Amino acid sequence: MISRRLFAALALTAVVTTACGTSDTEDAAVRSDGTVDLSQVTLRLGDQKGTGLQALLEAAGELKAVPYKIEWSQYTSGPPMLEAINAGAVDLGGVGNAPPVFAAAAKSSIKIVSGYGAGTAGQGIVVPKDSPLHAPTDLRGKKIAVAKGSSAHYHLLSVLNKNGLSFTDIEPQYLQPADALAALTTGRVDAWAIWDPYTAQAEQQAGARILVDGTGYVNPDSYYVAGTQALDSKSRTAALHDLLARIHRAHAWVNVHLDQWAQTYAQHSGLPIEVTTVVVKRSVYQDHPLDPAAIDAEQQVADAFSAAKLIPNKVRIADFVDTRFNDLYPAS
Repeated sequence: MISRRLFAALALTAVVTTACGTSDTEDAAVRSDGTVDLSQVTLRLGDQKGTGLQALLEAAGELKAVPYKIEWSQYTSGPPMLEAINAGAVDLGGVGNAPPVFAAAAKSSIKIVSGYGAGTAGQGIVVPKDSPLHAPTDLRGKKIAVAKGSSAHYHLLSVLNKNGLSFTDIEPQYLQPADALAALTTGRVDAWAIWDPYTAQAEQQAGARILVDGTGYVNPDSYYVAGTQALDSKSRTAALHDLLARIHRAHAWVNVHLDQWAQTYAQHSGLPIEVTTVVVKRSVYQDHPLDPAAIDAEQQVADAFSAAKLIPNKVRIADFVDTRFNDLYPAS
């Protein structure tokens, strides 16, 4: 269970960083006539191997002629990235469905600014190929590796709930992906709840098999999340609008150029092309606006964590959504 002390610390950080935000009147990139000089803007973007934002934009040619500067930072998973966004060190990053819930529970200074589906087959609870586990109910009493607050955390919770189990019926081992893979291959855990490309990596390189994927257990949505400091800045908000439009175009491009996307993804991630090819073929992007249906879907994720007492309080997701970029996406 996440400690209340941790949430209190994150909440305090949220208050402090909000107080230090940059106002429009202090925004040097805003001209006297109110327009924005994007050449004076720097966006600080978070990335992770599972989302491959930089690789995505590069593959689609969307990093050419960008009118603002970009600084990239790499993270092992969504939760530490959102901690950096909350602290004001990063402006935007892509995460799965659970990290915004944990950040919201900590009252972090973040907003969901766009959503997209990317399939559920890449969400997997994997086991060694010779494991005696063959059904979700076999997870009772087992040690299961999972990154705390990640999309895999929610997938695991959903699988347990729908099969008559709870978190008290397993021994969760909270590990980041690299440590979890090592734990699985050395037998220190019985299963690993994870997301692509790590699911594919476990299959291709460690001979693991998927005990159960996300189909029927989770919705396919992931999100781009921005810090309120960035959203309070007129210049950075203008740059974020341009960036999200580039991401939207990149999603459409990679959906029909899978081979090129797999090659670029492999080059950026260091993963073998065999792994990235599996990933891209089961990750078709479908962008959509943050409409009531999308917000309700994420609310269900928050309610599940609250009911399981994995977060200390209920969360109202609508309070952590910014819909001003909905004009970029077709109605669902």
